[in-house]
Amino acid sequence: MPQGKNILTLWIEFQFFDVPKAILEGWGNFLKFYLNYFSIPLLLKTLFSPWRGYRWISTKKFDIGEWFEVRFSNSISRTLGAIMRVFLIFIGLFVEVFLLIGGIIVFFCWLILPVLLLGGLYFGFKILF
Repeated sequence: MPQGKNILTLWIEFQFFDVPKAILEGWGNFLKFYLNYFSIPLLLKTLFSPWRGYRWISTKKFDIGEWFEVRFSNSISRTLGAIMRVFLIFIGLFVEVFLLIGGIIVFFCWLILPVLLLGGLYFGFKILF
């Protein structure tokens, strides 16, 4: 025990300063992890890139039918890529919102634990006596 501090001061420091700081740091790490896990910034940068890099290339000679086929196929690949990336972005954002709400609940529940403890003791003794 550090010299000059009583147990009540140590508990208040632990309950209201040390652990909330650790909860916020852990919460931030979870948010960063899932942001990178779902690659949301990268998916936004490459939103209209072809899906899995599938691209069609025309031959050297010019054929109008082949030219339209290549353009149509590449636009389908880009559209499919955009649809899949938007779907993955929405899943990632859903997880981020879930973590945000869950972190807020955990943080505030930790802060009100002493009040719940005292209230539980009070009402428990009230019921007994």
